[in-house]
Formats: sequence, structure tokens, C-alpha cells
Amino acid sequence: MRNKTWDVIIVGGGIIGLSLAISLRKRGATVLVVERGEPGREASHAAGGMLVDCSAETPAALQPLAIASASMYPEFAHELEVESGTKVDLRDRGAIVFPPPEHVHERPGFTLASLLPAPLAELEPALAEPERPAFYLKERSVDPRALTAAAVKTAKNRGVDFSSGDPVTAVNLSDGHVSGLRTAKTSFLSEKVVNCAGAWAAQIACGSNAPPVIPTRPVKGQMLCLVMPSREFIRHVVRTPDVYLIPRSDGRLLVGATVEEAGFDKRTVPATIQRQRAAAIALVPKLANARILEDWAGLRPGTPDALPILGATETAGYYVATGHFRDGILLAPITAQVMADVIEGHKPEHNFAAFTPSRFT
Repeated sequence: MRNKTWDVIIVGGGIIGLSLAISLRKRGATVLVVERGEPGREASHAAGGMLVDCSAETPAALQPLAIASASMYPEFAHELEVESGTKVDLRDRGAIVFPPPEHVHERPGFTLASLLPAPLAELEPALAEPERPAFYLKERSVDPRALTAAAVKTAKNRGVDFSSGDPVTAVNLSDGHVSGLRTAKTSFLSEKVVNCAGAWAAQIACGSNAPPVIPTRPVKGQMLCLVMPSREFIRHVVRTPDVYLIPRSDGRLLVGATVEEAGFDKRTVPATIQRQRAAAIALVPKLANARILEDWAGLRPGTPDALPILGATETAGYYVATGHFRDGILLAPITAQVMADVIEGHKPEHNFAAFTPSRFT
């Protein structure tokens, strides 16, 4: 009996791999997603879900893609909700940002009246120091856990195949071209493989040689979740230099997040969690009695230049879509579109020259 083959195999079942799988299936390709653990349970599960398309932390080269991806989100989220029957909690209340003091002095005319749509005390009555300089950004947030759950259901409904709990060890080659991949337990056949393995992308070998240079590394982030006194207690995302707060429509409030070079250590540190909780209480005193629902740590895929790695490698049939660092949730729609074009041999609408794997070879 002939072994089953797929048009494309995607390594990694986070939101990047899932979104790409759905996009390729919509174009008629047969797709297999191979996930070392459970789909959607690594960086995507741990993310905050702020869809920040333009900030001081966003590299200039990334901003056009970020802005384009943010504009795609209403349709992207709606499609996943309709096809999966799962609400993803896409919110468009915006964000209130408290900048560092030095940024306030750098911006002439930085006043509450000019930078907020209403007095801060009206926008968020629970905040301490309502006269503190702040500005408002019209941006969205989404629940990454609900989003990835909806993406998994949508992918399965569209006929994407899954292999879970079996890490990929190597990409197989035949005459210098991709022929499939090996896992710890078995092997799969395809002439196209896409490495969407996030922080683990660098661990996958290619043939008998070292892998093409995919210099991702894990960047740890610790967060916690509080139960708000009411669902409308905090309405906007709130960001300060010390902490950010992300409200969910069901009454949860996420508090985060650290940025740590700690290898593949996903343990939470009680002292760190308590520092984050204290920062949240300093910002919103009435959170002092809020119950901690859970805390966790995730591993973001970082790269040396803080930019994603997108495109074809020098090995025929081997592609990469990883290294999104803190922007994986935001960049999922645009990454799926760009990578599906590249894999099909079309020229993408957006310029991604700054993100190609060849910049590291």
C-alpha cells in the first residue's frame, strides 16, 4: 500500500502553524500539522493577546506587517468564530498607556486633554492617580487561548491532519530536496515542510547536516490572572513601564509580563508573580482583594535581530515561519497570507525581504 503524502507538512501547532494550515487548506493543499505536545499549548497559550501594531518596542522593519496584520484581525477572528463555533473575545476598547517620565518630557503638548478621548477618571475610575499623564491607543486585544482553540477546530473542520505528542527530530532530504520528516516515533512524507516550531525551531536538523541557520531561542515570560470584582471593572488594556493589564470579557484580568533569558525553563517564580501582583495593585488599589486564578510562564521565540524569520531556506522545499517573539498572535493572519503565497510560488503582496532566513547564513 502506498504511504500517505501531504502537499505541505507544518512543524508546530501554535497560532502561526495553525493559521498557515488553514490558509493552505483554503487554497486546496493537503496539510499535516506535527506538534511536539498539544496544539496551541505553548507560546500561544501563554500569550497576553495585545494586538499592538505600532509601539516604541516594535522594530521599524516590522511595523508595515504589524499594521497590515492588525487590520486583518476582525475578519480573521470572525471567520474562526463562525467555522469553529468558539468565541475568541476580540475586544476593541483600546489601550490606555502610561509612558515613562522621560517620554512625557520629550513630547510637547503631552496633556490629558489632547491625548485622551475623555478624562482618565471617567475612562477607568478604578485607576490610582487619575491625573497622571497618559494617552489612548485605538487597538484591539484577543484571548489567545480561545483563538487557538478556534483555530484547531477550524483546521480540523477543513480537513487538516494532526500528529500530536511526537517531536520532530529532522527534515528528510532526497537529492538535496525535502522529502518529508522524521519524528521520535515515525516519519511522514511531503516535498514541502514549514518550520513553525517557535522556540524549538533551531533544534530541528535538516538531512544529515546541521540545520539551515534558524537562530531562535526561548525568551521566558511570566504572567498571572486575577478575577476582577466585576466584568466591567477594568475596560481598557492598561500599560505602564512596570506592568500591563489585559481585561477579558468574562471578568478575568491578565497581569504581565516578564522578559527573561532563562533557556527552556517554564517554571514560575513566586517572588516574581508577587511583584507583578503588587504592581497591578499599585495601579488599581481595589485589586488588593482580587483572587489569583492562575499563574504561568511561556517561551517566546526570540531571534538575534528581534525580527521574525519568514520564507524559503536554501534547501529546496524547506520553509521557515518562526521567531515572532512577542508578536505571534498579532502577526498570525499576515504570516499565513505571506507564507502561503511563498509556498505556492507567488509573489507576496507585502515586502518581507527583511525577514528571510538567508540573512543569517
